[in-house]
Amino acid sequence: MTTPFRVAVAGASGRMGRMLIEAIHHSPDCQLSAALDVPGSPSLGQDASAFLGHHSGVAIESDVRAALAKADFLIDFTRPAGTLAHLQVCAELGVKTVIGTTGFSEEEKAQIATAAAQAAVVFAPNMSVGVNVTLKLLELTAQALPMLDYDIEIIEAHHHHKVDAPSGTALKMGEVIAQAQGTALDERAVYERYGHTGARQPGTIGFATVRGGDIVGDHTVLFAGTGERIEITHKASSRAGYAQGSLQAVRFLAQQGTGLFDMFDVLRLR
Repeated sequence: MTTPFRVAVAGASGRMGRMLIEAIHHSPDCQLSAALDVPGSPSLGQDASAFLGHHSGVAIESDVRAALAKADFLIDFTRPAGTLAHLQVCAELGVKTVIGTTGFSEEEKAQIATAAAQAAVVFAPNMSVGVNVTLKLLELTAQALPMLDYDIEIIEAHHHHKVDAPSGTALKMGEVIAQAQGTALDERAVYERYGHTGARQPGTIGFATVRGGDIVGDHTVLFAGTGERIEITHKASSRAGYAQGSLQAVRFLAQQGTGLFDMFDVLRLR
């Protein structure tokens, strides 16, 4: 029998952390080897799988180096500062990393690329298979439609706890569209509208953000032309899709030594 992949989970007591732990528990080829949370968390010392009614023997801990020494892979959906601190240790220990954290600056993204030269990383703003198929559809649509003939708006909605806006997925959608049309998003993006804005500028990509309740993640891209419009939408009803996509990324990384990859690489969508 093949030895299961030893996987550590960051943010183990959070909603996404628990979803990842549950997905690992139900995956025969993966084994939870460590569970991390921040110092001072009331969950420290508890069995990471206790919420499932199952005892894994893996206690939630805050010692990053000790936890990662027991793992071959880390899945991290925390905050940029925490992810980068974890990633530095991963690079030193040769632990491969799946990063679903969003809100990184360009400088921080460069740090991820540097770490990936030491141990392979899958870094994507959304690990859902469905979202990444949606990104491919957006790429094909943007290539087919004349840029100045269709106004593009990206509307995203998330729960009220989300701290970054627009979402990393919405930004990725904008990047994919802009690149498909031979341009750069930072030349076309409009993030705010208020007051007397004047007429919409041709070729711009607008973003609208909704925050409320427990919305897991809704994204719609509107291509509005004369006499017709195309809407491409993805709606997540749970975080299970993110967890399953993350485990696909782990299986992909098992075949890689070093390098920076995304979910298009994992799903062979290039």
